[in-house]
Amino acid sequence: QVSPVESGGGLVQAGGSVRLSCAASGRTFSLYVVGWFRQAPGKEREFVAAISRNGFVTRYADSVKGRFTITRDNAKNTLYLQMNSLTPEDTAVYLCAADGTSRSSYSVDLGNADYWGQGTQVTVSS
Repeated sequence: QVSPVESGGGLVQAGGSVRLSCAASGRTFSLYVVGWFRQAPGKEREFVAAISRNGFVTRYADSVKGRFTITRDNAKNTLYLQMNSLTPEDTAVYLCAADGTSRSSYSVDLGNADYWGQGTQVTVSS
């Protein structure tokens, strides 16, 4: 079991950068596929990025490819999201999610994510 806690959100100008962190308690962080989702006001939650248990495989939503980078540090039980070239359309609450159902160290499937953080707000001003 992991308990994700996000941090690093805030207000940033368009074109700027933000780095989000997700610290997960528990000893088994490395056994989870982890990633980020986001939810903007009035919109459904959408997938942003995922990273495999071993950190070797990543997957991104088309809307963030080339601008966002997901990484993890299993020794620190922490997930990161480096967000560059931000636009107002990136404004949302960003949530960290963990999926422990995969047996593959290379899976980036978050379809069964069962642990979620509370989220951190990112607001991009124009």
